[in-house]
Amino acid sequence: MKTIDRILACVLILGGLGHAAGSCIGYRHEPLTLLWALSASLYSLLVAAVNLLRAGRPTDRPLAWIAGVGSLALSISAFTFGVLTGNVFDARALVNSLAALALAGFSAKTALGAAKARP
Repeated sequence: MKTIDRILACVLILGGLGHAAGSCIGYRHEPLTLLWALSASLYSLLVAAVNLLRAGRPTDRPLAWIAGVGSLALSISAFTFGVLTGNVFDARALVNSLAALALAGFSAKTALGAAKARP
């Protein structure tokens, strides 16, 4: 399961890099929009990095909660993107939303599992 956890975080990294590249191409003449688009890319990369860190620290409850909340928020954001574009089955929205939602589940498992493991 740890491998799947890390693969999903890598999916978010690829999504964040792809979003950054697409944003630079699509919004190169709109600096304000580009700034916000790159902020979303950075957020995705940050959530992925925190999840990679969490995967290697199975007893760190605070980190697991932070990763879980960030992942859940990213999942909601990606799903909302799909709703706003009128296509919740858009691959960009669906892959990012499902990967982040799965990472939120892994984070919850880590947070709650670590609580049970403590004396």
